[in-house]
Amino acid sequence: MKLFLTLILCSFSLFSFAQQRGEVKVVKDPLIDSMIERRIQLSKKPAAASTTPAAAGAIRKTGPIVSQMGYRVQVFYGADRRQTFAEQNRFKALHPKLNTYITYKEPNYYLRVGDFRTRLEAQRLMNELRGVFPTLFIFREKINAPSLD
Repeated sequence: MKLFLTLILCSFSLFSFAQQRGEVKVVKDPLIDSMIERRIQLSKKPAAASTTPAAAGAIRKTGPIVSQMGYRVQVFYGADRRQTFAEQNRFKALHPKLNTYITYKEPNYYLRVGDFRTRLEAQRLMNELRGVFPTLFIFREKINAPSLD
């Protein structure tokens, strides 16, 4: 009798804890979809080349941005923002086809140039610039994929 009552009790407990198929309801802001569409449109459009300081210190070529690990040559660093932009203009006069990037890490601004896939390419530019810019370093970081012209 105890065995029978135990089996009945166990069978009722199995049915009471059984999971049922449910429905998942996703609640999200409709702006998320519009932001995703906007990002897709921006990645398809060619980016406008900009030389103003308001462009966050980067002068880019047109086309989509693809990131990968590579090398850049640091041409200048200093605490004066105006001097950093002056050095950027001086470099662009010598090499107009190379991208330049200005970053700020307190208390200095850093001017890095190029999107090189190999360290050898960065070393060639560094050897070329050695007489013009006194402090040159090569850094491995995430770069924009260079065009294969």
